[in-house]
Amino acid sequence: MLSERTINCSTCEIDKMASWSEKMLQLLRRMNNFHLPGSSLESCLRFEVAGEQVGWLYPKVASILGRFPAVFRPYGSTITFSSGLDTFESRSVAVDEVLQELRREATFTCLIGWRDEAAGGLAASCSVRHTMVKECEEEACIPQGLAEQARPVGTVSYTYEDDEGIFPECQFVFDLELPLNFQPHIGDGEVQAFYYYPIEKVKDLLVSEEFKPNCAMVVLDFLIRHAIIEPDSEPYYHEFVAGLHRSL
Repeated sequence: MLSERTINCSTCEIDKMASWSEKMLQLLRRMNNFHLPGSSLESCLRFEVAGEQVGWLYPKVASILGRFPAVFRPYGSTITFSSGLDTFESRSVAVDEVLQELRREATFTCLIGWRDEAAGGLAASCSVRHTMVKECEEEACIPQGLAEQARPVGTVSYTYEDDEGIFPECQFVFDLELPLNFQPHIGDGEVQAFYYYPIEKVKDLLVSEEFKPNCAMVVLDFLIRHAIIEPDSEPYYHEFVAGLHRSL
């Protein structure tokens, strides 16, 4: 026979789960807000390189880029590079010159604190695996031989917009099981500290301000792939999976 206390405790657990699920759903919606009603999607122009779309541009931004016809040219609802810029070297030089000028003019606030490093992005001619191994060493001092044991397990993709622009992003995800005696160390200084938490605490932190939203998405993907979050117990399971893999 169930007591009133047992029923109350069960209700609290259900409420807690619902609250966590709703917070996670809100995070995913925020990271995919470019696809939600009321976004600027319908008014944006496509940005293409060699016939492939690589991003989106606000009309105002496209108008500013129109000041540089030797670099950018419009056709229809698309902006692309001028025909003479047909290599990544020439495009890189031309874009750098444009951005440096816009930076001097303080045209875009996001360029004021612009960093020169790649920040984990894929550089030309570098493979995904090479970049992963390099980042493991730089961020956590994981030796190359250990990092190379990581297995590719998919991607996490999303597009969001805020006051600084539109951000279509795709993260390549790897799983790496570390030895029990392995101790990560700060490498390039971008990481402040490492923590070793039980999985339930990790779940709680996912919907707090302790994780960058895009990092929280990668951890959520891990929890789903390893059946820590399951469809029979998670009311937003389908929404979680869809929100982690939106088309760019």
